[in-house]
Amino acid sequence: MARYLDVHPVNPQPRLIGQVVEALRDDAVIAYPTDSGYALGARIGSKDGRDRILAIRDLDDKHHFTLVCRDFSQLGQMVHVDNSAFRAIKAATPGPYTFILPGTPEVPRRLLHPKKRTVGVRIPDHTVVSAILEELGEPILSSTLILPGETEPRTSGWDVKETLDHVVDIVIETGEDTPAEPTTVVDWSDGTPEVVRVGAGDPDRF
Repeated sequence: MARYLDVHPVNPQPRLIGQVVEALRDDAVIAYPTDSGYALGARIGSKDGRDRILAIRDLDDKHHFTLVCRDFSQLGQMVHVDNSAFRAIKAATPGPYTFILPGTPEVPRRLLHPKKRTVGVRIPDHTVVSAILEELGEPILSSTLILPGETEPRTSGWDVKETLDHVVDIVIETGEDTPAEPTTVVDWSDGTPEVVRVGAGDPDRF
């Protein structure tokens, strides 16, 4: 059974954040709220975590994972951001956007798109996620919690616990329903922005 952690949305309890980070370092898979619905998360280096997320969502190896980053500096360690993309991406973060960019050597090869060598990155505007990332010291390997046959992410921690109780290790609840829209995805891998999914973020700025 998954541990159910009730974390304060404005002042996250350090003890609970510490439990989440310790679990991630032990290769746990977590379900956590973001500014665009719930997501599944694991440690970047956890092959088991990656495979479990793919199995929960019934996805193949071509799935574009997202690295959820603490800030723009951390994002820049994971992907190559050229001058044309720099200002626009920096202006849109933190927020409900995912950017697909060429990965750096910091990203394990199994997380990159097999042909394009790209990966998704994002900086959510969410206090609890920021606290986890600050304590963890590295991005979280993540994927929006959209289950097979569904089109929107889950929005309630209790609902997630009932549904995924035996396939995730921790469910984080903040007492607030998260927005039901996933991120807007912008593919910048070819040097120009292409909006490949319209979601919570305003696509017109790209």
